Amino acid sequence: MAEGIFNASPPSGWRASSAGTEPAQRVRPEAISVMKEIGIDISGNRPKHFRDSLGPDIALVVGLCAEEACPVVPGAQSEHWPLRDPAGSTDLNVYRELRDELRRRIDGLIARLEERAPDSEPPASEN
Repeated sequence: MAEGIFNASPPSGWRASSAGTEPAQRVRPEAISVMKEIGIDISGNRPKHFRDSLGPDIALVVGLCAEEACPVVPGAQSEHWPLRDPAGSTDLNVYRELRDELRRRIDGLIARLEERAPDSEPPASEN
């Protein structure tokens, strides 16, 4: 959901890629459903493992880790948003609450990124 929200209107020069330490086999249908409610289609997205998403162009890692430890990428700035993973739930309201919280936080992140020059350093960590 976070990748879809960010990439729906990313700041210039930025792109999100979502990955996890224990990715599911597929994107949850509940997540697809609640994202469609706000006009974002994530049905073509596929869960990826964090190690497969590492590359030299990673400038910022936003960890959505509630109980587990968030991965660290040397050389990249990081933010920690301890949000509960709704994967065990089929309640659409649980997914809506997470979607809305992600959207609020991502809107703030995008605003901060847009304030920075394209060639400047990524934002400081906000743990």
